[in-house]
Amino acid sequence: MIIEVCADSYEYAEKAEKAGADRIELCKHLHLDGLTPNYKTAKKTIENLNIPVFVLIRPRHGDFNYSEKEFELMKADIVKFKEMGCKGIVSGILNNDNTIDIKRTNELVNLSRPLEFTFHRAFDVVTDPLKELEKLIQLGVERVLTSGQKQKAVKGIELLKELKKNAKDKIIIMPGSGINKLNIMNFRSFNEIHGSFKNEINTNVLL
Repeated sequence: MIIEVCADSYEYAEKAEKAGADRIELCKHLHLDGLTPNYKTAKKTIENLNIPVFVLIRPRHGDFNYSEKEFELMKADIVKFKEMGCKGIVSGILNNDNTIDIKRTNELVNLSRPLEFTFHRAFDVVTDPLKELEKLIQLGVERVLTSGQKQKAVKGIELLKELKKNAKDKIIIMPGSGINKLNIMNFRSFNEIHGSFKNEINTNVLL
């Protein structure tokens, strides 16, 4: 099982690596569910860690319906972080009706290539998750980060399992939100999981 740790600082990313993390999703302001990290932090993290660093591209908190100005900033940030050497991009855009904005998300995916692309937890507010999953498969997105549309992934486990079944290995379903060593067994059928794992990392033993 691949364990991706969400880190909002270089220091935490470094601790996560030492505790056994397989990959980092780098952001800032975790209390706002994560925003695009600053360039200085990203550069230091990418250059000094030995595990892959994926970068979150989310220009502001709130909904996932972005203006044209915000969209242009997202694209510019992807180019910048690719130049720094990150290994993946985490992002996504929705329409006003909470369906996936296929056109603009596709632009982000193509701009990210040849890096991997994760569609983030904007997926947890789409109105028809199984239908939207098919759209992401068609776009060639590598994985979806989701809590199963619940506040905590353990409460969304039934939808998570249904998504995994429908994915048929065409896309990775990566559960995230509230996963820890006490409930990890609920996710043993998944190949990747995501979380901040603060208690585990602070004791230097991830799971």
